[in-house]
Parts: sequence; C-alpha cells; structure tokens
Amino acid sequence: MKTYQKILGIVAITASTTGLLYSAAVYGDDDDHEGGFGWFKQSKLDVAPVENAVYRAECGSCHFAYQPGLLPEVSWRKMMAGLEDHFGDNAELSAEVNKTILDYLVANSADKSDYKRSKKIAGSLKQDEIPLRISDTVYFKRKHNEIPVRFVADNKDVGSYSKCAACHTRAEQGSYNEHEVKIPGVGRWED
Repeated sequence: MKTYQKILGIVAITASTTGLLYSAAVYGDDDDHEGGFGWFKQSKLDVAPVENAVYRAECGSCHFAYQPGLLPEVSWRKMMAGLEDHFGDNAELSAEVNKTILDYLVANSADKSDYKRSKKIAGSLKQDEIPLRISDTVYFKRKHNEIPVRFVADNKDVGSYSKCAACHTRAEQGSYNEHEVKIPGVGRWED
C-alpha cells in the first residue's frame, strides 16, 4: 500500500509541476523572468536592445532610441517615410541614412521579433492598425491603465508616456519589467 501511495504522490507532484510549467509558459505574465522561474530567459521576455549605432546616433540624439521591437514593420515604414513632419519636427535624413535606419527597424520590428513582449505588442494590433507611438497600442494601454495621469503627464520629472526611461530603470537595455519601475517622486510601482 505504501508503494502505491508513493507512486500517487509522485504522479501528483509531476502533474502539478507540469501544470505549473505549462501555465507559466503559456499564460505567464510579461514580467516573469529569471528571478522567478529559472527556465525563462530575460532576453525572451522584453525587447531586443538597440544595437545599431546609426539609429542610436540619429534618433537617439533627439529622444529615447525606442527599440524596433516596440512597433510593427508597417509603423516603422510609415514613420520613416514622413520624417519631414516627425511629431511636429523636421527630422529628415539623407536617403542613405534613412535606408540604413529603416532596414534596421524593419528587420527588428515587433512582428518579426522573437522577444515575448514584442510578440505581445504585435499581437495586440488589429490587421489594418498602424500606430506611430507605442503608447497608442492596446498592449501599452493595458499595461499602463492603472497608473494615474498625475504620476506621468502631470509629473514634471516624467511629463509623457513617451519618456520610457524616466520610469523604466532598464529601458535602454530593452527591459520593461514591472519590478524595475521607479516613478520619479512616487517610487516603485507594481500593478
């Protein structure tokens, strides 16, 4: 009888562990990372960091160099085709530099990325949707819906949802983990 009970116990533990692994892999929060379940790799949970020097120098000289995995290919193509009016500024580039940057953005866009957060961003978009801001995506809105406006737009140290690095302490490395969020004047934030 004891052997039968041991076998049942092993089966129960195995089933429970298998269920936990399946649940975490399929339904896991975007913010699961190596601190919680060791089989998850941080690089698959966020977005690929910016690795193109031309993009970083040209675009990053005026604003945060947003990772290509934050928007789909159609968005990057539309944005790069309209740099003469880039959110109210003229950001035109030479044809050669524009092509270099566009090629980089397209190759690493959310819909071509293997990174979990990029996949979720791309998956949140309707087929004909072409957002020019990550903050216009359903995914972004869902992840930021509980943060009071006074913590962002009304906060002089943040000012806008477009200033990712103001709150996401490792945004430049491509990490948007909620456990690394620190809102200026407010402190750590976890939903």
